[in-house]
Amino acid sequence: MKPVRVGICGLGTVGGGTFNVLTRNADDISRRAGRPIVIEQVAHRSIHPDCDITGINATSDVFEVANNPNVDVLVELIGGYDIARELVLTAIENGKHVVTANKALIAVHGNEIFRAAHKKGVIVAFEAAVAGGIPVIKSLREGLGANRIEWVAGIINGTGNYILTHMRDEGRAFEDVLAEAQALGYAESDPTFDVEGIDAAHKLTILASIAYGVPLQFDKAFTEGISRITAEDVEQADNLGYVIKHLGISKRTDQGLELRVHPTLIPKERLLANVHGVKNAIAVMGDAVGPTLYYGAGAGAEPTASAVVADLLDVARDIATDHHYRVPYLAFSGIDDDASQLPIMPMEDITTAYYLRLLAVDRPGVLARVATILAEQGISIEALIQKEATEGELVPIILLTHRTKEKQMNDAIREIESMADIAGPVTRIRVESLSEGE
Repeated sequence: MKPVRVGICGLGTVGGGTFNVLTRNADDISRRAGRPIVIEQVAHRSIHPDCDITGINATSDVFEVANNPNVDVLVELIGGYDIARELVLTAIENGKHVVTANKALIAVHGNEIFRAAHKKGVIVAFEAAVAGGIPVIKSLREGLGANRIEWVAGIINGTGNYILTHMRDEGRAFEDVLAEAQALGYAESDPTFDVEGIDAAHKLTILASIAYGVPLQFDKAFTEGISRITAEDVEQADNLGYVIKHLGISKRTDQGLELRVHPTLIPKERLLANVHGVKNAIAVMGDAVGPTLYYGAGAGAEPTASAVVADLLDVARDIATDHHYRVPYLAFSGIDDDASQLPIMPMEDITTAYYLRLLAVDRPGVLARVATILAEQGISIEALIQKEATEGELVPIILLTHRTKEKQMNDAIREIESMADIAGPVTRIRVESLSEGE
């Protein structure tokens, strides 16, 4: 049969991995696709050192690939928002199918891109945009298609998980482990997207849209990073029976959808609590199947290439059957109809339990005043740890609360921080049990 001709834009870590997997496993891939998948052209500024493109038509202009009439499928692996958006829309306008690993592009511009693809009758595939080599999008969109999804929660950024794992295992400070992660290549020189939750929010936005059949709404996702987590927080969480993880969480409620990324205390016995290092894991609760967990490599050259090439296989199969993409991009048809208009809840309306750490002057009545402030906001205390202080030291006070609204906790924290006997900001970490009853 006529081969499917691919143009790869970007030959960095993921692009180089994709090139190598396509060439190394060409025979098996062709048998699975029912036709050869061949690399027609590549565009790059730099080349991954393990990638040999000898004899391949190469250019430095990605738009040359988008306008190449011999290219059937454009693989976008350049990352970012603006150029990637223009590149993908150009390819679509030229009648090309698109495969991308760009979570930021899909989270921010996906609604526009999918409309353009539908109009032109082409496919946009993006399995690699979330959790690298873990096939969680296909699982949500197809394998769990019979279910009403109740919640999705996951470790979807390996950098943050690496940092928190080593803080817990070795008692080290955030800054120390971050520097190590940068030296090992797990974190960028500017780690903001990873440690402040932006990368995870991109991925959670995509997962939530597929889980609940709503438009992509990245601008409504709540994000909070891990840079203020201390070794003491990690130790005290352990003493209380919890592990701190940087989670993306989305839940269906009667008021709408929760869409939030933040440090979270979860019980030690939960599977997510035992996902370590740079690994990713996503837990999904369906009303029919119950809880399921998807675990594996969330980044890296060939793990992510595994998902990119799997998407290419799907596109090649779809071309062979000569019909439109059989599964809607975000799993639901009529994504703009009334059924998809579940509102994203403001963070202040979300209810959860909390871990609080504050530093107080060792004087009588300070803890009583803190407890009074919490009680006035309707917040009850589940557990309390207060360390002994030596003369002149500030006393760390650790509180675990029952579930309450974020707004009430915000109001209480503001009042606690205004107390003369409290030093510095209060550390607040949300607590989720992620049990089957949630």
